[in-house]
Amino acid sequence: MNFDDFRGHVYLIDDDPSICRSLAFTLSSSNYSVQTFDGPRAFLKDSLPISPAVILLDMRMPEMTGTELQHTLLESGRETPIIFISGESQPTEIIDAMKQGAIDFLLKPFSMESLMTAIENGLNKDRARQNELVRDMDIRQRFGRLTEKEQEICRLMIKGYGNKEIAELNGSAPSTVKLHRSRVLDKMGVETLPELIELTIDDKRRVLEVFN
Repeated sequence: MNFDDFRGHVYLIDDDPSICRSLAFTLSSSNYSVQTFDGPRAFLKDSLPISPAVILLDMRMPEMTGTELQHTLLESGRETPIIFISGESQPTEIIDAMKQGAIDFLLKPFSMESLMTAIENGLNKDRARQNELVRDMDIRQRFGRLTEKEQEICRLMIKGYGNKEIAELNGSAPSTVKLHRSRVLDKMGVETLPELIELTIDDKRRVLEVFN
């Protein structure tokens, strides 16, 4: 596979060897990298986090159900998007899988077109998640370059306090606060307060934890 044509990684978890072989061949031919696992325990033991990636997960397996593995991954903080593939499932299983964040549920036999669509949707979601993590790390690094006093003033700026209010709160002269505000904007890589406020908000429009 040409690396330039690489489309993403697929973890395939199914206890049916013939399905694993068939899907792995088809997906590899379509420029996905594929790892196959014969069950959830093998996946938990041997898989390494890769991004962008999706998990193709069978629902019914002897050692652990698909939703049980999904719950285990959520508990561990692993957020790789999951696509369920199943030959037979109860409505409650499908509902539980979707409530826990599965991006799709495909009943066997499914078309390759529907599978590819689900995989691309999952990869796009994982790319967005990874980009958000990188952005969050970059912002935390910028915030870490501020002095303790600048961090305090930065938090107050985000909450909407003006120079005089900040001066009254921390006992500084307004002129000193003004200087600190300028340094905060410079070190955070923005030019205005609205830009700083926008920088501190995540993709769900919540203020990042470091600024609370």
